[in-house]
Amino acid sequence: MPSVVVLGTQWGDEGKGKIVHLLGKQADYIVRYQGGPNAGHTVVFDGKKFVLHLIPAGILIPKKICVIANGVVVDPLSIHEEIKLLEQRDIKVKGRLFISELAHLIFPYHKILDAAKEDAGGKSTKIGTTRKGIGPTYADKVERVGIRLIDYLEPDTFSRLLEQNLSLKAHIIEKYSSIDKLRAEILEQAEYLRPFLQPFACDTSKLLNEALHKKKKVMFESAQGTLLDIDFGTYPYVTSSNPIAGSVGAGCGVGPSKIGSVLGIAKAYTTRVGEGPMPTELKDAVGEQLRATGQEFGATTGRPRRCGWFDAPVVRRSIMVNGIKDLVLTKIDVLANVDPIKICVAYKYKGKLLKDFPNSRAAIMECEPVYETVPGFGAISSELRNFKDLPSNAKKYVLRLEKILGLKFTLVSLGKSRDETISTSKKSIW
Repeated sequence: MPSVVVLGTQWGDEGKGKIVHLLGKQADYIVRYQGGPNAGHTVVFDGKKFVLHLIPAGILIPKKICVIANGVVVDPLSIHEEIKLLEQRDIKVKGRLFISELAHLIFPYHKILDAAKEDAGGKSTKIGTTRKGIGPTYADKVERVGIRLIDYLEPDTFSRLLEQNLSLKAHIIEKYSSIDKLRAEILEQAEYLRPFLQPFACDTSKLLNEALHKKKKVMFESAQGTLLDIDFGTYPYVTSSNPIAGSVGAGCGVGPSKIGSVLGIAKAYTTRVGEGPMPTELKDAVGEQLRATGQEFGATTGRPRRCGWFDAPVVRRSIMVNGIKDLVLTKIDVLANVDPIKICVAYKYKGKLLKDFPNSRAAIMECEPVYETVPGFGAISSELRNFKDLPSNAKKYVLRLEKILGLKFTLVSLGKSRDETISTSKKSIW
C-alpha cells in the first residue's frame, strides 16, 4: 500500500517534523490530518530553521504536494502568515499546498473562549492549552455551528454564520471584548484573506483518493502525540482531536483500506508541555540538563517542556492503539554525558505492579515508575551513519529499548538536520 502514517508515540515534540522532512523525499503527497496551529514542527533545512504550525513539513521539499485535510482546524490569519513567511524565504507554496474546503476555521472569539475557560476554574482544572482557540473550534464543529473554509469563501453564508456564532457566544465574549468591534475585525480580515485563501481551497478527499488510485505515495503526518489523543491520552489533559492512526480516515476522507503502514516516533527520553500526569518527570539537575541540551521549549508557545526518563509503558500503549510496526528513535544525542540512564519498564500502584499504562486518572497521577538502570555514554558525533559506530553503551541502550518494546528502530536520529540520522534497516516504509 503506497501510504504511511507518521505519528508521535509520547506527548508530542518527538521530532516528527524532521522525520517527515527526511522520509518525505520519497513521498508524492504529505498530509496533515488533525490538530491546528497549537502544534509546532521545527525543521532545519539547508542550515535554516523553519517552524511550521499548520503546513506539513514536506513543503520544504521541492515539488512535493502538501495537504491540510478536513480534520485540521485552520486559523485564516495564521495560515496567511505562515504562507507569506515561507514565500519570503523562497519556498514555493502556490500550486503545492491544498486546504480542505471542509476544514473548520478558528476565529478571534474562539481564542477568547479558550482563555476564558482556562482561567475560570483555577489551577485545579487548568489543562495548559496553548490558548489558540483549538478546543472551542472543535466544540463548534461537534455542536454543528462551526464555520468551514467553504462557508468563509461565500460572503453571504459567512456573514450569516458569523452573526449566529456571535449571538450564541455573546454572554461570554462581552466580558472580554466588544461584539461590534470583534465583528468588524473579523469581517475586515475576511475581505483580504478570502481572495488570498481561495486558490488553496479544494476537495482534498477527492484529491487524495485520486492520488492513491494512481499509486502515488502519500504520507499522513500527525500533530501532537498519542498520549495527547482525546480518547487514548491522559484525559482530560489532552488535545481536542485524535492524533492516532485510526483518525486518518475521518480526518482526510480516505477509506481505511487505503491506509498502509504506521511509523511511530519516540524520543530517547520523555517530554511534556503543560499540565497533566507524567510518571517519569525529573524535577532535578538531570531534568534541567535534558531541557537545556535538548532545547526543550515549545515551538508554538516557547514554554519549557517537562523532561523525564524514557517511559516504556507509554510507548507500548502507542504501539498497541496505532498498530505501529516500525519505530524511529530521536534525540539520543541529548542523553550524552548523562550517567546512569534510567528506563521506566512498569509502574507500582497501591502495591501492585502495572506493566500497562493505566486508564484510571488516580492510578496515572499516583503511580510510581519502576526503573531499570543502564550505563551512560559520551558525546555522539552527528556525522555517524552506521549503527555499529555508535558508542558501545549507546548501542546497548537502543537494543535494550527494542527488547522492552518488542519492535525495532528503523532510524536513529543524532541531530537536528535530516541528514544526521542512522538507518538500521533496508526495509522500505512503503
